[in-house]
Amino acid sequence: MSRIFDDLFIFEMANSHQGDVEHGKDIIHEMSKIARKYNIKAAVKLQYRNLDNFIHPDYRGRKDVNHIPRFESTRLTYDQFSELVAEIRNEGMIPISTPFDEDGVDWCMDQGLSIIKVASCSSLDWPLLEKVAYTHKPIIISVGGRTISDIDKLYNYFTHKKCEFAFMHCIAEYPAPIERLQLDFIDKLKRRYPDNVIGYSGHEDPDDNIIPMMAVAKGAKILERHVGLPTETIKLNAYSMNPEQADKWVSSVLQAKEMCKMKKETERYISQEEIDSLNSLMRGVYLKHDVEEGQELTREDVFFAMPNHDRQMTSGEFYEGVVTSKAYKAKEELHEKRPITNANLARSVIHDVKGMLYEAKIYLGDNFEAELSHHYGMKHFRQFGAIIISIVNREYCKKLIAVLPGQKHPVHMHEIKEETFQLLYGDLQVEIDGTVVELKPGDIQTVLRGTKHAFTSRTGAVFEEISTTHVMNDSYYDDPQIAKLDPIERKTKVYKW
Repeated sequence: MSRIFDDLFIFEMANSHQGDVEHGKDIIHEMSKIARKYNIKAAVKLQYRNLDNFIHPDYRGRKDVNHIPRFESTRLTYDQFSELVAEIRNEGMIPISTPFDEDGVDWCMDQGLSIIKVASCSSLDWPLLEKVAYTHKPIIISVGGRTISDIDKLYNYFTHKKCEFAFMHCIAEYPAPIERLQLDFIDKLKRRYPDNVIGYSGHEDPDDNIIPMMAVAKGAKILERHVGLPTETIKLNAYSMNPEQADKWVSSVLQAKEMCKMKKETERYISQEEIDSLNSLMRGVYLKHDVEEGQELTREDVFFAMPNHDRQMTSGEFYEGVVTSKAYKAKEELHEKRPITNANLARSVIHDVKGMLYEAKIYLGDNFEAELSHHYGMKHFRQFGAIIISIVNREYCKKLIAVLPGQKHPVHMHEIKEETFQLLYGDLQVEIDGTVVELKPGDIQTVLRGTKHAFTSRTGAVFEEISTTHVMNDSYYDDPQIAKLDPIERKTKVYKW
């Protein structure tokens, strides 16, 4: 999937051009100044209606029907819209449009627009949606006023049509009251459609920039606001931003993105300043009395106090049975390190795997058996191995296999067992007879009997293995160093964690 939707700011012009091309260009120029100031990926969105067909002939010119006077008074021709599109491109921004009828979709195609927006009011207009889907342009769909069942229908329709699309949470009230914004719905959309970009289209008070910052914190990748340019004769409505408000909106969103973004891909970045700050508040381990070299310490031999000095054992690192490497005097700081043992390594791995399962929302229950498969010993487990969780082993067998970031399970084959992998979480590269297959969540790969295979993951993975009955000693490794090992030497069983 392309990244066309990510970090996209949309300036919604709607009818704020007032049916005047030059005024529309003035708005575009003001928005382009903001886009250049903050170096953002910005789009200006127009609205297309062929009013000759869009409004019923008997209602044209009526002043007593909602919206018709506004649409007719701000009318632009196709050629005038094309002039605005050219101006948007000249200013280095992305021209997009919301077509409200089939002719509007044709205009989008004729002008070569790269994104088509579907308005909330049109999101169940199936004749229009069919025309939009047929373009195979990237599509942004606003879902104001739509139930989750409605949105499921849209998801399935555009997925079956093989379209690239994003959903925009919005409240279709103008202006939208803050008590009805329901920003938690962004969380639900992200969980329900994890492969689709989710955005937020705001109609709240233009001076309220806390709301877009909250939308960013919820995970919105597209932000949209109505904009306009007030003059002595033009007054903006209650939900449209003037250029000064739009500038503050963009600045606030960028500030929220900086606050929220991870500094590393899969790990938390911890600065040296943060480490030093915490260390200055931690308690160090001190001796209550003189001790000899080689003495085994208990809790009664030590006390915990600040300050904690460089390389000093902290209260959190202390354990019963620390053996001193030298003699210490009373009140002296303890400088010992916890030894690295297979048990400590295994415990660390188990904690990481449990965390992956929590993040993937995979629940094991109580009836399972886990196995750490360490082909070159626990010392090298994070480089070579896998965590195999046996769920059931009858005529059929089900396992969950967790692969840590950068970990590889070496080349091997089975003579008796046939197995099928389905990736549930993360990324997985499966090597089948020398050919590498890249799996994404949901993908399936079958490994036939006698087929050499291996697997690895860049960022960590959990996949399900469905197979015929698992039989001991049915794994044959290419590496003779592994092949000569008794299975007990390369496996550690864990029954409770």
